[in-house]
Amino acid sequence: MKIFTLDGGKMQSYYKTQSKRPLSKAAKKFKGEKVIIDCHTHINCAVYDDTGTSEHLEAVQTVDACIVLATPDGPGDQVNKKLSEYISKHKEKMVGFAIVEPDKDNISIKNLTAIKEKLGLEGVVLYCCRCGFHPAHSKAMRFYESAQQLGLPVFFHNSGTFRPDDNLDYAQPYLLDEVARTFPELKIVIGTMGVPFVEQTLSMVAKHKNVFADLTIKPGNVWQTYNIVVAAHERSVMNKLLFGSGFPSARAGECIETLLGLNMLLADTNLPTVPRANIRNIIERDTLELLGITKHLPQYSLKEDNQ
Repeated sequence: MKIFTLDGGKMQSYYKTQSKRPLSKAAKKFKGEKVIIDCHTHINCAVYDDTGTSEHLEAVQTVDACIVLATPDGPGDQVNKKLSEYISKHKEKMVGFAIVEPDKDNISIKNLTAIKEKLGLEGVVLYCCRCGFHPAHSKAMRFYESAQQLGLPVFFHNSGTFRPDDNLDYAQPYLLDEVARTFPELKIVIGTMGVPFVEQTLSMVAKHKNVFADLTIKPGNVWQTYNIVVAAHERSVMNKLLFGSGFPSARAGECIETLLGLNMLLADTNLPTVPRANIRNIIERDTLELLGITKHLPQYSLKEDNQ
């Protein structure tokens, strides 16, 4: 697994090997090591087949594990079923988040329990902006109550490439304040730093214990990335950021390289820098543990065995 690091202002790379032998041997390698979790990847469930997933499989070899978010590519039940089929083949590497539209779907405890127990999906992703519902809609609030009860983290995917009919009003992270206040134990992730509403995102993660932000970046947008990271550092919320690639928009390796290379770009300037250790902590943050997802991946059973 290729990981990027900076030493003496120069970009270097090293390889963290992953054993393909039985887990008992891998336990020795895992103990005391950091993990890299990509909290934001997608597959296109509308064209789900071996060809459609091969690039995803290749991309996630760079990380220890990843979250695969369902996309609004068709009827939610069909998309979730296809995602479940894919995840079930790669349980050692992947965790799936189902798509739900609270204002339209069956949000009963029974149905949400089925998402977790029958489909094996460990969280939920909401597209408020794309699907056209207010994050604090009355039915959405009932959904959050059930999600909190079941321990289902909720990923708000309201950033990225917008379509003409997307409702940007519903993309604003401050709208989640009511949700976080009403359901303080609900694990919430604001996708892609809530771009273009980054300041709202920083306020939310600073205010609420269980609200996190996904630092998915565009590696080519270095200036945007720099400003987001510096703003988070100045607000002292770097510990609330989770690493993501946004695949297929980008790959984890290039995102890691961009993040760890930010300070190198500033060597001959007077611009503020961010300590490399703080950036590494984001990349090596155990997102799954923070979100309460530990039961499927071998790494976590190894950690428990070694404690």
